[in-house]
Amino acid sequence: MVHRRVRGGHFKTKHVEKQCPVELGDELEVNITDVCPSGDGMSKIQGYVIMVPKAKPRDRVRIKLTQVGEKAAIGEIIK
Repeated sequence: MVHRRVRGGHFKTKHVEKQCPVELGDELEVNITDVCPSGDGMSKIQGYVIMVPKAKPRDRVRIKLTQVGEKAAIGEIIK
């Protein structure tokens, strides 16, 4: 989102649409770098958050994406 100040002290907002770097059903190998507030493992791809239940920080896991949203995705560990 880009804000630009215009006459009168108001701001115009321009929505910049970002392309999602992943798709539903993708299989990825990711490094878990952090923990979400819910306790799930968290990884990032190009700034896009991927949450992985039952993963711990410093794990390297292979996942399949089960849900994809605008800001985050959820993946499950596959073996």
